[in-house]
Amino acid sequence: MKNLIILAAGLLLINCSTKTEDANLLVDKTIELAGGDNFNSVEIEFTFRDKEYGAKMKDGKYEYVRLFKDSSNLYRDVLSNDGFYREINGEKADIPDSMAVKYSNSVNSVIYFALLPKGLNDAAVNKTYLGSEKIKENDYHKIKVTFDENGGGKDFEDIFIYWINKSNHKIDYLAYQYYTDGGGFRFREAYNERIVEGIRFVDYINYKPNSNLQTELEKMGEAFKAGQLEELSRVELENVRVNKL
Repeated sequence: MKNLIILAAGLLLINCSTKTEDANLLVDKTIELAGGDNFNSVEIEFTFRDKEYGAKMKDGKYEYVRLFKDSSNLYRDVLSNDGFYREINGEKADIPDSMAVKYSNSVNSVIYFALLPKGLNDAAVNKTYLGSEKIKENDYHKIKVTFDENGGGKDFEDIFIYWINKSNHKIDYLAYQYYTDGGGFRFREAYNERIVEGIRFVDYINYKPNSNLQTELEKMGEAFKAGQLEELSRVELENVRVNKL
């Protein structure tokens, strides 16, 4: 009996290790086919909701920029390895730490989604293989992503699920659970795929659960198939440009 228990424990450990390895390998291939080395030594620019964004990346260094203006001022937000700052009309502005965190998270969030799946191999990311699911006649791997508190950002508690198409290794759907502003769930469906200088970009239809739906993150795919989600917004990148450095 003792030997059987040891054998069962060993098989359990092997199974858990295999699932973790599968998740990492699947994401590695997904990143490779979505751009791979093209994400390094590159500057990416696009427009999102009337604001200009830029992401410059080279050898582990990054600089994310957001430009926008109101009736009288031009704002330039910059997030890099060295931290965050805001310029107003070309001059660095003194802003409270709480607002700096809010602005930097906003910039990072837009760039993060725009460059997916690139960020899924960051040091603070943990990946778990959840199995398979079929959506709209396609078979998908389900990958759960969580974040370490150290390096995971202000919203490190958020949880994501990515559906990777088994036939082409593209992320066609994603869902996440967030905890700020009362918390909730979102589900995104990718569309309008285009390849710019070897990098895949997509737009998203952003869904939320119907008001009477009580669900779990891992069941968001089922809710989508059952028509229990309603469109909330569109996430559309315009004027995408990619420049090699």
